[in-house]
Amino acid sequence: MTKRRNYDTASEAINDLIRRGYSTDFTLITDKNCIICNHSSIELSPDEFEIDEIYRFEGNTDPGDEMIVFGISSEKHQVKGVLVNAFGVYSDNKTSDITKKLHMHL
Repeated sequence: MTKRRNYDTASEAINDLIRRGYSTDFTLITDKNCIICNHSSIELSPDEFEIDEIYRFEGNTDPGDEMIVFGISSEKHQVKGVLVNAFGVYSDNKTSDITKKLHMHL
């Protein structure tokens, strides 16, 4: 993992990651246990990507603000992007299982 940066909000982290080349928007696919690039439909299994950066944000007043922002890269597919996952009250159990796999991949 690269040097950790400090951000006050998830949007700050996302915008900075995009500015630094993490321009692909990834989504978790719970049924397939993978992430997918929303623009090209490339599916990445856990062994096809690296987690470069992780930022966790806890909402002070709104539980909906609780999330994890991942900076992800895949040398195999020549892609870098951002994956955002909610946690806490609004977290989906299936999504949480995939997040555990993402953390284990470190």
